[in-house]
Amino acid sequence: MEAGMPDMLAKTRRLMELSGIAEMPFGLVYAKERPEGFGPKDGELLNRVREEQGLVDWKKMRETFSCLVCKLWLARKKRTAAWISREQCGCMGGGYYTGLYSPWMRTIEDYVSTGNPVMGMEGERYMPSPASMRAFLAECSPPPAPAPYCVLKPLDCFSGEERPLVVAFFGRFEALCGLFSLAVFATGDAHAVQTPFGAGCSSLVGWPLVYQARGELKAVLGGFDPSQRRGMKPDEMSFACPAALYAKMLACLEESALPRQAGQILRTRARASRRAWGEEA
Repeated sequence: MEAGMPDMLAKTRRLMELSGIAEMPFGLVYAKERPEGFGPKDGELLNRVREEQGLVDWKKMRETFSCLVCKLWLARKKRTAAWISREQCGCMGGGYYTGLYSPWMRTIEDYVSTGNPVMGMEGERYMPSPASMRAFLAECSPPPAPAPYCVLKPLDCFSGEERPLVVAFFGRFEALCGLFSLAVFATGDAHAVQTPFGAGCSSLVGWPLVYQARGELKAVLGGFDPSQRRGMKPDEMSFACPAALYAKMLACLEESALPRQAGQILRTRARASRRAWGEEA
């Protein structure tokens, strides 16, 4: 993004005000050093080479499993960072969808689909076959991570020269309507918001980076992964914007529908939603 962080934060707070979003969004950044916050414990090193050599201890992997979305849930409560790394990714999908390793591990093809009886693995049944999962992974192939740590932290915790590669909001339907409208207004594209299949971390990191690498200005509406729901509020969704799209959204904010009557409707509805959930008096 060309704008400095103070300007981006000011416009982000204005966007939150106009859309009725109560929680500061998180930004994605890659770092050379381990950040403060919530991340996986030391566990099994996961990558295709070790898998093909039969070196992965799957029992240890299960015992030390860690979900990035669940770590992010803790980070949201404490307003700090969630992270994973090449050495500590905690999950086959998390390491791949954040670009920390490639190619994907073959075992994930079975795990997300029909399972592997030989390994005693029951499949999640989110894809109908290993082949369909393999095709999905080839399509959702994010660019290689530029540093060892993938970090998600509140936008107002960015400092210095840091700039987010992706900005991710969390909210319920009423609050996210404004973001959807603004993304379409910023691009003139009726398909500016996509809902592709994938794990929670693919909606927050993988798919936004894939679209940006393709030169496509697409936001990603996420939260459809049943396994990630334990890391989100009831009825809550995510809305992740690649940096280039987010810059366009902020640039046209005051010309959009949000400062007008439609925005007032959304703000009123968003407050009503928070009251219904006991989050606002």
